[in-house]
Amino acid sequence: MIMAVSFTRYGRLYYLDPGAHSPKVGDKVLVPTDAGPEVAECVWAPQYTSEDIDGLPVCEGMAGEEHLSRDESNKRRRAEARSVAKRLIKRHSLPMKVVGIDYLDNENVYTVYFSAPHRVDFRALVRDLARNLRARVELRQIGPRDEARLQGGIGPCGRDLCCATFLKDFEPVSVRMAKDQDLPVNPLRIAGACGRLMCCLKYEHPLYVETRYKMPRSGSRVTTPQGDGTVIGHNVPADTVTVRLDDGGRRCACPSASVCSPRQQHDKMYGAGEEPDGRRPPG
Repeated sequence: MIMAVSFTRYGRLYYLDPGAHSPKVGDKVLVPTDAGPEVAECVWAPQYTSEDIDGLPVCEGMAGEEHLSRDESNKRRRAEARSVAKRLIKRHSLPMKVVGIDYLDNENVYTVYFSAPHRVDFRALVRDLARNLRARVELRQIGPRDEARLQGGIGPCGRDLCCATFLKDFEPVSVRMAKDQDLPVNPLRIAGACGRLMCCLKYEHPLYVETRYKMPRSGSRVTTPQGDGTVIGHNVPADTVTVRLDDGGRRCACPSASVCSPRQQHDKMYGAGEEPDGRRPPG
């Protein structure tokens, strides 16, 4: 059994072993963390999975009134700390932007995540923050990708950012991956919300490499249901090949299997739409 929770609405998903509990979508549950159990919202109800998954943290049960009250109190403290941090940063004239704030109530510690164009001397700021918040304060500078992960947002594809929902680690992305996917090498077209190359270029790249290996190369002569022609393009997500026909120069998009040599040899030997034993395939 596996379930998924999120600490913020439309935020990153975390997977749990439901244990003996059966929460429904929208229920508040307790998630084990290094700082103790924290309240999160059930996004996926417990369900069976065919994969063998070990090592998932176990849900500690449904959140009670005391847990919900503590969670609301911590949210107010984080909002207050953000307001104080912004005011003091402006007073100290520091080139910093507050991205996120964590608060551990059992240790009375605030962690302020900020972004800046270069290294910043924030020693005086830390002292003022600790004095105003009456707690220990830690400041951590993060990069553009981590900033996008914490803030969230919508990517160029119109969906929630991958880093803010399901990506765990950032892997290196190169312009070569964009070229392999026939994308324009234009920073404005292949950059994500963080200003860096889109993460999807990395995890989608193996599919393009594998599919391109199977598809006829550009310039190859092929035979399509509409006639002979030359391959001039590929559409990997749709698994189609764009062919310029010899008859009038028209273009057509054909399924890659219809112009693949092994498929054509199969159809020639057994007849299109028939199996080797003479039966027609279902559907």
